[in-house]
Amino acid sequence: MDKEAIEVLARRSGLARALAEFPEDVIAAAKQAADVAQKIKRPADPTAEPWPPMKAGTTL
Repeated sequence: MDKEAIEVLARRSGLARALAEFPEDVIAAAKQAADVAQKIKRPADPTAEPWPPMKAGTTL
């Protein structure tokens, strides 16, 4: 992610003041978030539940 894209996203996210006061921190946080987002494995079937549905009262 380039610096200009980060600045646009920060302003649209309401972080204009943080960007003005702490630009290095905002850029570092955006790069870290982009790296983590790339590492997250997306499910092959987005409608599948990641664990069995919870049922009230079945394990009490």
